Amino acid sequence: TGHYAEATNSQQQSERLAHIAKGVTLAKQHGLTVNAGHGLHYHNVAPVAAIADIYELNIGHAIIAQSVFSGLAGAVADMKAIMQAARR
Repeated sequence: TGHYAEATNSQQQSERLAHIAKGVTLAKQHGLTVNAGHGLHYHNVAPVAAIADIYELNIGHAIIAQSVFSGLAGAVADMKAIMQAARR
């Protein structure tokens, strides 16, 4: 997800997201569990969270940074809401 997060335009982001999705599918076909998280934050997490076969997202840095403004409980609740909405 680091390359996805570092994309400089929407085309790059879409290509890198497709690469992630392809990797997740391949991993699942081989019986692997996929976790992801590097570079994800409140503004780019939804498309990755929408990939159903990703088991876990690790987004600690973004949540801790946001907690300075909204408190830890609020930061976690906001991120959880974004991820849940992406999975619907």
